[in-house]
Amino acid sequence: MRSKLFVPGARPELFAKALAGEADALSFDLEDAVAEARKAEAREAVADFVAGAAVAQAAKLIIVRTNAADSPHFAADLAAIVRPGVTLLNLPKIESAQALLGAIAMIERAERANAVGHPLGLLVTIETPAALAAAARIAGAHPRVAGLQLGLGDLFEPHGIDRADPRNVHAAMFALRMAAAQAGVFAMDGAFAAVDDEAGYREEAHMARRLGFIGKSCIHPRQVALANAAFAASEAELVQARRIVEAAQAAQAQSRGAFVVDGRMIDLPFLKRAQALLAATRRAG
Repeated sequence: MRSKLFVPGARPELFAKALAGEADALSFDLEDAVAEARKAEAREAVADFVAGAAVAQAAKLIIVRTNAADSPHFAADLAAIVRPGVTLLNLPKIESAQALLGAIAMIERAERANAVGHPLGLLVTIETPAALAAAARIAGAHPRVAGLQLGLGDLFEPHGIDRADPRNVHAAMFALRMAAAQAGVFAMDGAFAAVDDEAGYREEAHMARRLGFIGKSCIHPRQVALANAAFAASEAELVQARRIVEAAQAAQAQSRGAFVVDGRMIDLPFLKRAQALLAATRRAG
């Protein structure tokens, strides 16, 4: 997941174009990108799209960013979008392991109600000081957590922290990366709001890559190429991705949903990531 493109949930005219684009993952946003009056409209549009054949056939990670778990919209979000076409749910504003477990209980109820047989993985956004302090506990609180994502805008801006100073960015990235490493999950870098500042985007992306992040979020399609270049896969990563895809084919023939590759349990989120990596490499070639 070198690049993860945010797609506003209230802009369905952008969905197919984003799916055909170069981003490894799409994150359909029901939270910040959607005005209060359009929340219901957005979740319905996203639910319809992710349930379609085009998404099922795409070699992309499909993520939906819900509204916060303590918001009045969360239950309705889950009822609409906890579907087989979604790979990961992105949970914002989680500040403790207890809050995460409460959200998971609601997700489990939605899975039962919607007859979703495969538990959805979680990408948890760390975007407040309390969340950063508890990041390792959050990441390790439940096996559904696939990764942590850094949200520097919400983490820095309310407290007057200068994002232009790379030392501040490095400190936050390092703290999140260590929390993810402690829990054994991946770390994903967050968005960069200055769309025209390609140099700034590259600087953050390369810093994240050096710290072991797997990719960076994009808020505009023009940032996708920058992320893909910064997080280009190594030959070793490509070899492992091929092994995962081959093992998945063998497991499917035996009607097994999860399988082991090189001593590591692999399920749908890892398979989709491997497929996206190989598809991106084919496109680049």
